[in-house]
Amino acid sequence: MAELADLGARSVPVVARDDRFVFAQVIKDVVDFLDLPDDTTPELSPEALAARLDEILETAVRLTRQMPDERLEDLLPNRPRSWRVLMHHVYQIAVAFLEMDENGRTLTYESMVEPPPDDMRTCAAIADHGEAVRARFAAWWARSADADFSDPVPTYFGTTTRHEMLERTVWHTAQHVRQVASLLERAEVVPNRPLGPDDLRGLPLTDKVWDEG
Repeated sequence: MAELADLGARSVPVVARDDRFVFAQVIKDVVDFLDLPDDTTPELSPEALAARLDEILETAVRLTRQMPDERLEDLLPNRPRSWRVLMHHVYQIAVAFLEMDENGRTLTYESMVEPPPDDMRTCAAIADHGEAVRARFAAWWARSADADFSDPVPTYFGTTTRHEMLERTVWHTAQHVRQVASLLERAEVVPNRPLGPDDLRGLPLTDKVWDEG
């Protein structure tokens, strides 16, 4: 954390060289920073990404309803974050994207990590919230399908395109939904139709479900 503070970075992940750094939230920024020849254009179209996120959110809600309430305050592997906070965060990723796109706001780090309200204390309540987020996203896509996704959008880690931000929203959500399935297994609950290879195909994700401690 001291090294990050010295660099001037407020969040992770970052890639640093000497006293320079770049936020690793957008792969293109990392590739440009390291002067690599990789093509970072999203593989999936905005239409495909929107359809994928709808499926991922549907899976998230299904898995959330399986979680035993008594496990919600347990802590995640290698991170001081509760299962409850992670499960809410799954949906907050899409909420932050929608707040940015619908209201013309800069995507902030604080909006991405906004915690669940104090009264959201059961898995059913979190899942109901997830259903509402999924419906909100579907309504947004119905209005936005013909929009120009090459337009730039402002975020706390720099400027990116709507297309790249939508892709990031999809893979970020997918990664955490994979983690929810892993938590169900820790709770000795068999996940009901978790995300599989087809759900992840075309997204810039690794095979690892958890960061190493």
